[in-house]
Amino acid sequence: MFETRPERGAEVILAGRSNVGKSTLMREITGHDFDTGQRPGVTRQPNNYDWVAEDFLLTDLPGFGFMKGLPEDAQEEIKTDIIRYVEGHSTDILVGVLVLDGKAAVDIIDRHSGPDSVPHAVEMYHFLRDVDIEPVIAVNKMDKVPERDDRLDAICDRFGLLPPWQQWQERIAPISAKRGTIQPLNDAVRHHLHEANRDDLFKFF
Repeated sequence: MFETRPERGAEVILAGRSNVGKSTLMREITGHDFDTGQRPGVTRQPNNYDWVAEDFLLTDLPGFGFMKGLPEDAQEEIKTDIIRYVEGHSTDILVGVLVLDGKAAVDIIDRHSGPDSVPHAVEMYHFLRDVDIEPVIAVNKMDKVPERDDRLDAICDRFGLLPPWQQWQERIAPISAKRGTIQPLNDAVRHHLHEANRDDLFKFF
C-alpha cells in the first residue's frame, strides 16, 4: 500500500501502463528529475512532487498492466494499490491524466479487448469518471506517429468518444514529453482546473 503521500488539498495524478513516459512527463511539468528507464516497472511507488505553499501535489503513479520480469501477483498488487490510492484521495484529485503511448496504444487496447476483458487503460479511464475525477488522455510520443489524426480518432473510438478527436481537446491531448511538446495537455488540465475554480494552479501547467 502507498503511504508516502503528503497531506495536500489538491492533486493532479499521472496514470498509465508501464513505459509510456509518465516520469518523463512529470519531469517536463516540474523541471525536476525522477526515476525513468527503458525497463518497465521502474516506478513502484508514487512519485509525489509537492508544492507545500500552494497546497498542491502532482503524483506519478506506478505503471500498471503487463511488466516483463514481474510476477503476475505483483502486477495485480500494484494495480490494487493504484485503485485504493485514487479512491482514497478522489475528493482531492482534480484531474487524472491517463498517459498512452501514441505508437502502441491502439494495438494494445485491441489485443486486450474481448467479451470477458477490458483493457487496463480503458478501465482506468472509466474508473476515474466513476469516482468523479476528470480524466484527460495524454497521447504521448506523437512525434513518432505518421498518421496523426487517424491515430487520435482511433483512440477516441476505443474510449467511447465520438471522432473526430478535435472536438475532445479537453479530453484528448497529443503530446511528446521527451521533446517538451506538452501544451495541449496543459490546456486540457487548465480547462478542468478552471471548472473546479482553481485558476490559481494554472502557473504549474
